[in-house]
Amino acid sequence: MDDAAAMARALALGERGRRTAAPNPWVGCVLVSRGEIVGEGFHRAPGEPHAEALALRQAGERARGGTAYVTLEPCSHHGRTPPCADALIAAGVGRVVVAVLDPDRRVAGQGVARLRVAGVVVEVGLGSEAARRSLAPYLHQRLTGRSYCLLKAATSVDGRTAAADGSSRWITGPAARADAHALRADSQAVVVGAGTAMADLPSLTVRDVPDPPACQPLRVLLDARGRVPPKGPLFDPTLAPTLVIATEQADRDAVAAWRRAGAEVELVPPAAGGVDLAAVLELLGRRGVLQALFEGGAGVHGALVAAGLADRLVLYVGGCLLGERGRPLAAWPGPDAIDAAPRWRLLDARVLDGDVRLEYEPARPELD
Repeated sequence: MDDAAAMARALALGERGRRTAAPNPWVGCVLVSRGEIVGEGFHRAPGEPHAEALALRQAGERARGGTAYVTLEPCSHHGRTPPCADALIAAGVGRVVVAVLDPDRRVAGQGVARLRVAGVVVEVGLGSEAARRSLAPYLHQRLTGRSYCLLKAATSVDGRTAAADGSSRWITGPAARADAHALRADSQAVVVGAGTAMADLPSLTVRDVPDPPACQPLRVLLDARGRVPPKGPLFDPTLAPTLVIATEQADRDAVAAWRRAGAEVELVPPAAGGVDLAAVLELLGRRGVLQALFEGGAGVHGALVAAGLADRLVLYVGGCLLGERGRPLAAWPGPDAIDAAPRWRLLDARVLDGDVRLEYEPARPELD
């Protein structure tokens, strides 16, 4: 097995922990000796063995002199588990190939340095593009302190998210809706604004996915002034936990009612008639939310785009036209001229039955 194939296998293994590892990264490891895989593993959940430890356990003595392929730099600190760098050294691994360095301040190159001091050959960068794409929410949260901001919307062909009367069920078909639930399953929080909460009475839960997460994502309501009454599935604590993020301007009776209904309430500074969205992402980041999925409405989406806080955009385009009276995808003033328009890079385009799934990221330099 060559280097590229071994790293590709490690990346595929790491993806198996995407829905269960957070707030830790989903990491895969493959151990190769004499051209054959002798051990492999992935990190499944906090407190459980890391990918390297599982691969070493499986390999046993066959790890000595072999090569470890790891999607993220081996840790060098004691947390819930011992340092993986030390375990690789103790097992006598001769070479370690790392896709990307870990920006966590407790690691940040120290794992690689420890391996090299011990005489282990270390190579960094193989499979880095795929690893950065896979681990984007984790890397972003560790680098910025903010949750990775993923916007999701279903639109008509002419870019409308609802008809003039606010109705939107259903712009897209079952396949697109199932894919959207997979996005929820990949996220640690699902976020909506007050308008969407009142209009749709959403549950914001993961449903009917083949590999569901161990627990439902945190449901987050953004309500600066206390407009949303604590009723409907969003405030049913038996479905999932709910966090309301408001401001000091919120009606005190509303705050008290949210708490009586079982919701948690946090306050952030106000901004432009709503909540400070950078503060929201920082708050969620501190809570261990790596990826926050924003499902609307237009005001929230527009404010995130205008502030440059959106990290990814997934659009499901259904085969209908809603016209100029339809509701927009993002409510914001926009540029005066095309030259000033924010540019987005297309990452993926797929047909889902009669709909199209488009995935974009801002056309800006990647964070290093």
